[in-house]
Amino acid sequence: MKKNTLIVIGIPVLYAVVLRLFFGIDTWNELFSVMSITFLFLLPTIVGALTVYLSPPEKAKNIAYRICTPWIPIFLFLIITLVLKVEGWACWLMILPAFLIAASIGGVIGGYLKTNRTNNRLSISLLVLLPFFAGPIESLIEKIPATYTAYTHIDIDAPAEKIWDNVTRVKEIPSELDKGYLTNILGFPRPVRAELDFEGVGAYREAVFTKGLVFHETVIEYIDNKKMVFTIKAYPHEIPSTTLDEHIVIGGDYFDVLNGTYELEKLANGLHRLHLYSHFKMNTTFNFYAGWWGKWIMKDIQNNILQIEKERSEE
Repeated sequence: MKKNTLIVIGIPVLYAVVLRLFFGIDTWNELFSVMSITFLFLLPTIVGALTVYLSPPEKAKNIAYRICTPWIPIFLFLIITLVLKVEGWACWLMILPAFLIAASIGGVIGGYLKTNRTNNRLSISLLVLLPFFAGPIESLIEKIPATYTAYTHIDIDAPAEKIWDNVTRVKEIPSELDKGYLTNILGFPRPVRAELDFEGVGAYREAVFTKGLVFHETVIEYIDNKKMVFTIKAYPHEIPSTTLDEHIVIGGDYFDVLNGTYELEKLANGLHRLHLYSHFKMNTTFNFYAGWWGKWIMKDIQNNILQIEKERSEE
């Protein structure tokens, strides 16, 4: 029984670890990349297929077994890569939903191959080798950067001038005021303060976050108490390597924030609605998934800042 378990779980985990190390070799990055559909979606599918295929036939027939059992090697793979510091916690939280779904799909495939006696060994062997062929093919596909908008707003019961003062310059933010639930879970830097040298086009604004992250902002459009548009630039060389995982570093190869806009609107009920939206860029072959996460993270950051600006304006 123990030997069977070791085979069913151990071999898929070993396969995943070997493939992760193989795809992480820098000199082969042009052909085999961790930030690829091949790795993020094909790897867990194969792990799931192997898990069920190596299982006893009576278990492989059970649909619940096919769907759920492949999660075990995925979670073990997660633990191993975290312990070895091959992957970061933030990266894992973002890719885990895709990994679990793909592993279950693979489990269904593995169950079919296990119960279908026609060339099943050849099929599973080809499936195991598929990433080594798919990786170079995917590398030939040109990455098309995609730009996304993260829009947020909040209603504030305060004069426009007071609100705007808290928008242009954000005083020191104590940790207890930070309500960014998603960014806290992911371990992202939290906002500390924002400084502006003057009000007007060409002004320099510096948004400081914890862990050494700084957004360098230049105002390109300004209407006092109404609108401020600014470009945003983060320099990867300024960000300590321990701040963000290399695959999600802001200003890096895959993710960058481009600009932001504050707009203050007077409502009919006497309140003011403060709009904050930003544009960011994703540069992967799976922007359909990465863009969804990027938008969720940016909205969490923006909602957190808006809430702080509201509380201070209404004091």
